[in-house]
Amino acid sequence: MYASNERHYEEVFATIAEHRVGALIVGAFPFTHKIVQLAAHYRIPTIYPRRDYVDAGGLMSYAVGYAEVYRQVGIYTGRILNGEKPADLPVILPTKFDLVINLKTAKALGLDVPPSLLAIADEVIE
Repeated sequence: MYASNERHYEEVFATIAEHRVGALIVGAFPFTHKIVQLAAHYRIPTIYPRRDYVDAGGLMSYAVGYAEVYRQVGIYTGRILNGEKPADLPVILPTKFDLVINLKTAKALGLDVPPSLLAIADEVIE
């Protein structure tokens, strides 16, 4: 199954490159490293939904801080274990999103990241 998905991703990225797409927004995919490799190979600036893509060499991510999400899961679990009904608990949406930029990848893509964007980034990987 992995091999067929891998081939499919390669075909998709080749098509994206053929159409000279200027940038790409990636949703959550199971093959993090493959997506990052293909974006780099075809020199497509890409923004990702999780910072682990950026840690793997992706250009940037704008995503919820998962530490806070997991903390909230723990709080909810505790409340349920203490007798509260799940249906009575409020829905909590994330309020903090982190912008992470990989300057090494930007340089490899020939991109100059504007200082104004670097200034608002939560983390810059050099």
